[in-house]
Amino acid sequence: MNTINIIVGFDQREAIAYHVFCQSILEKTSRPVRFLPLVQSALSGYEELHSDGSNAFIYTRFLSPWLMNYEGWVIFADGDMVCTDDIQKLWQLRDPNKAIQVVKHNYLTKAYTKYLGSKNENYPRKNWSSVILWNCAHPKNRQLTPQFVQRKNGNFLHRFQWLNDAEIGELPKEWNWLATEYEPNPDAKLIHYTLGTPCFSEYSNADMAEYWHEVFKKTTEGLQR
Repeated sequence: MNTINIIVGFDQREAIAYHVFCQSILEKTSRPVRFLPLVQSALSGYEELHSDGSNAFIYTRFLSPWLMNYEGWVIFADGDMVCTDDIQKLWQLRDPNKAIQVVKHNYLTKAYTKYLGSKNENYPRKNWSSVILWNCAHPKNRQLTPQFVQRKNGNFLHRFQWLNDAEIGELPKEWNWLATEYEPNPDAKLIHYTLGTPCFSEYSNADMAEYWHEVFKKTTEGLQR
């Protein structure tokens, strides 16, 4: 049985979010998964030259095909999420005719600041890059070397401007449901706490936070005995 490769954004300021997200996937998956935490200090050959961004992996996510040696497929996901369904169902949506597949959000934010006081501005294709189903072998994705990512700005990368629009496939919205920005949805499959993970006190009771707390309890229950 082939393994599902999953690259997960890691930020030390919310390290518990990474572990909770992985736990939520492990609870539901019907096939083997392999996690690769996206830790900037471990990326030999890449130097972060950008000075903006609200998390530690805002640019390194675009190295996903390079990390996979431009072979096969990989899921990238921000770490501030919870999976409520079998990740195999997302994996089965792979379309070999597309370079990437994303949820194509089209919304205006309800909050102009988010966790740790970061700005939360509106911009085209906002949050498209927070879940990416990568076709790593697609010829266009071979451009994504460390040097290429280092010198391109956020607008170029987060809007996927190295691709034609026809090469960007669409995923169902349930696979990147934006908590608080969207209304609560019991059918959401990946809940994205984009304004702030419930590990932060100010977001501990935010919309759909109960899903995160439930998985957090399971993640840490052995420590509480």
